[in-house]
Amino acid sequence: MDLTSDQIEAVALFKTRVAVARHGEMDRAKWWNTNKALSSTGAMVFKRGFPRTHAFAQARAVFAVAKQRCDEHFNPPKSATVWRLPQAIEERLEASWEGWLDDAASWSEFFDAVAAPPERDLASLMQRLGLADDGDVAASRDLRRSVEGRSIPLPGTFGSTRRDLALLALGFERGGDTLVVPYARLGDL
Repeated sequence: MDLTSDQIEAVALFKTRVAVARHGEMDRAKWWNTNKALSSTGAMVFKRGFPRTHAFAQARAVFAVAKQRCDEHFNPPKSATVWRLPQAIEERLEASWEGWLDDAASWSEFFDAVAAPPERDLASLMQRLGLADDGDVAASRDLRRSVEGRSIPLPGTFGSTRRDLALLALGFERGGDTLVVPYARLGDL
């Protein structure tokens, strides 16, 4: 990911979602009820039905669980979360998906890097994967839980930038082992 680019790219969004999804599993932060689905254990299971594209099937499954869990926990109207972004961004992601499946083998290094990350914290994982920089991590430390404790509002409105995506992802960590949903208000669309 090019950290100098300002707009959210489909590859960066996908990789960020995979990193957050893996970190939130039961064997790590315990935010959603999947257990090692994005690990080598999950790969063994998914390879049976999806021999070539199992990693993407793993990701799709955990994304669905994480999105549902977050929506049940806190689903603010007219807002963006890691799992629910403006339609144009979601459409770019979906349009890229088929091409990635056609070239699934080139993604194996990335999925291997996420399957059993040595980092215990999401910020370090995202930095190693090139999805966040020191400035993003520093800014995420300023994020605070809302009064009810179930969410983390980002300051300002969502600008569809790389930094916005990084903060939506890094905000999850502000809850520790308790799920909090980072969100940013959408401006006029």
